[in-house]
Amino acid sequence: MCRNSRDRVILHCDMNGFFASVELLNHPELRDVPMAVSGDPDSRHGIILAKNQHAKEYGIVTAETIWQAKKKCPGLVLVRPHMSQYKEFCTKINAIYQRFTDMVEPFSIDESWLDVTASQMLFGSGREIADTIRETVKNELGLTLSAGVSFNKTFAKMGSEYKKPDATTEITRENYRDLLWPLPAGELFGVGKATSQKLAKAGIKTIGDIAMADKKYLTALLGKVGTVIWEHANGIDDSPVSLYTEREPVKSVGNGITFKRDLVTSDDIAVAVKALSDTVAGRLRSYGLKACGIKVDIKDPYFKVISRQKQLLSPTWLSQEISSTATEIINSSWQQGAPIRMLTITGINLTDELSEEQLNLFAADIEERDKSEKVEFTMDEVRKKYGTDAIGFASAIKNDLF
Repeated sequence: MCRNSRDRVILHCDMNGFFASVELLNHPELRDVPMAVSGDPDSRHGIILAKNQHAKEYGIVTAETIWQAKKKCPGLVLVRPHMSQYKEFCTKINAIYQRFTDMVEPFSIDESWLDVTASQMLFGSGREIADTIRETVKNELGLTLSAGVSFNKTFAKMGSEYKKPDATTEITRENYRDLLWPLPAGELFGVGKATSQKLAKAGIKTIGDIAMADKKYLTALLGKVGTVIWEHANGIDDSPVSLYTEREPVKSVGNGITFKRDLVTSDDIAVAVKALSDTVAGRLRSYGLKACGIKVDIKDPYFKVISRQKQLLSPTWLSQEISSTATEIINSSWQQGAPIRMLTITGINLTDELSEEQLNLFAADIEERDKSEKVEFTMDEVRKKYGTDAIGFASAIKNDLF
């Protein structure tokens, strides 16, 4: 097939059941039985984080509770997650990708984009490179992945989701309308649950409906998101794949909101701080970084701004620790009852998550911290698969602040 000469060739590689597949390397005896990686097996409210193919055949899905999964499959074997091993495999997998191109951009612990436009003279077409990578990862690491090949990052990502497990799907300028436009609107990369619901109310039910809608109408309906999803549905995405060695270092990670109404009560502040801290923590984990300090910026209705910060006893990427520190800063720096128009919480003095930490006698209990990390990593996985609004804190749902 003759490609448009101006097309880039982008791959998106997505590991199949990554956490479960790594655990099966440690427990080969579980390969032929339904198994899943989950939170605390003793908790009815623990969540399924990953599952093997046998568990999938019982209808078990990521993000459902353990008791729901057990109801479907009473013999389901549950395994606790081992994040350090997943990170080690992540490094090995990306090292394999770099044999084919230096333009490798990790999207999460088990996904990466690759720009192989300039690699085709050495390794063949985009599809051939994807198939070679799949075989290499399988032979060297014992893991499988699905790959998408396309002319932009959005469609490459959707290609890796199109057929699983252990498959390559190529989405071209000639076939993307046939392959993608019939899919539900929520399947478009970047369309979360809340956006999908708004689109459905407007009669927009498929990706094709998004593509054929009036761009100005979608922008009026959804703001900037409307513009972006219209472009993505129509194959417009010029975002580059970063060089693996030249990814710009992140110096701080923050999130700020101007609220629909002023924060006045302690309950208002608690809800706002919890929501902002949750976002900051998730972003830190996605970058593989921890914050050694927390900064809070407060703006009142008269646009007066104060900025305060506090150093932590131990680096963190946990929502609860960020939230409690931010609350301490606010309580010590802001008059109780004085209205707050805007609040920003930022993780500062960032450090690599794998760097050595000096354990402090006053730091949170190590076992409790480990449990919190597993819970929050589980939330990350749920949001990655089902959208950023798929799971959150009950106090922030249907609140009139946001």
